Amino acid sequence: MYHKAMTEGAPWKLILRFVLPVLAGALLQQLYNTVDAIVVGNFSGEAALSAVGTTGSLTFMFLAVAMGLSAGNGVIVAQFYGAGDQKQVRNNAAAGILFLMLLGVGASLLGILVARPAFVYLVNVQESYLELTLIYFRIYAIGLVFQFGYNIFASVLRAVGDSAATLYFLLITSVLNIVLDLIFVAWFHWGVAGAAAATVISQVVSFLAAYLYMTRKYPVFRFTFRDYRWDGKMIATTVRVGFPITLQMVVASMGMTLIQRAVNGFGQAMTASFTVGQRIEMYLNLPCSSFQTALATYTGQNIGARKLERVRIGVRQTMLITLLMAAMISGVVWVLADQIIILFGLSDQAAEYCLQHLRAVAIVNLPAQSQAIWTGLPPNLFKEECPSNDTAQT
Repeated sequence: MYHKAMTEGAPWKLILRFVLPVLAGALLQQLYNTVDAIVVGNFSGEAALSAVGTTGSLTFMFLAVAMGLSAGNGVIVAQFYGAGDQKQVRNNAAAGILFLMLLGVGASLLGILVARPAFVYLVNVQESYLELTLIYFRIYAIGLVFQFGYNIFASVLRAVGDSAATLYFLLITSVLNIVLDLIFVAWFHWGVAGAAAATVISQVVSFLAAYLYMTRKYPVFRFTFRDYRWDGKMIATTVRVGFPITLQMVVASMGMTLIQRAVNGFGQAMTASFTVGQRIEMYLNLPCSSFQTALATYTGQNIGARKLERVRIGVRQTMLITLLMAAMISGVVWVLADQIIILFGLSDQAAEYCLQHLRAVAIVNLPAQSQAIWTGLPPNLFKEECPSNDTAQT
């Protein structure tokens, strides 16, 4: 019924085998974000590119909640899976799905309502591309509920060791997003509205694909309507476990928002440059974020199985692999920075700003990744206790 457990065998091999589909999926996801910017920059102009890019910090703030709390629920499900408690695996997954879907509805509504004041007063978007920004973000916000849903489905699947499935979902949706970008933006000339619509449609497809796969492959996750009931204790546990990850990403998104505000004050060329720089910077963060996901499942299962020494060994080995991968990506960005920038159709001034941006982040990436992979681990994973049959340890 389940995928192979991570409680037996060489830790680094298990983690690496688990993380490769996650890393490939994250790469695909970032690839269609990059193509999105390339298509908009080349077919709709620098103002449209600035509009799409300036929404990034605010969208990440919403996604931080989705990703952090989904990861928290995944840790709990992984612990009970490691302990062999099928009933609690089912109950906690159902409670987590209900909770994240309700949050997703709230996020979509909130995003639409706060768009104008947020981008005018918080992000300081310039008048030259403010309306384009609002069009893009409001359409994008419609899809937040599906992003919340997809994240919890993917987290539950990873909790039982199935990381490959998310790669297939993202492969389908990435290709779909790229095709729709070309149709809506390059062919129909819908500009930022077309780019946002392409993203939302892709999110809906990934949401449906993840749900159908999860419920058809794993009988334990074939929920009835009655299974989706509000369980305050389980949801509180999900929040407690996911809070450190969520807080870390929310603080990062707040920092990104302040930086975006400062960048916007320097004009459209700087904003367009920063948009491209951030797209490429995300590739530098892929090893860290992917290995954090793998460690959440690995440590959760091994704590559930009461194998704490394997947790410590796995963390040390993962740190080393992550840093090696981060160093390789930083080197590629430094060497190919000029060629990368050409793809986005930036003006000469914006391209010069962007070159300085990429060279700077390539230098500081390694120490940043080292700190992030360590501080991003939920502290509860290293407690001596293991989950009982009644509740997960937090």
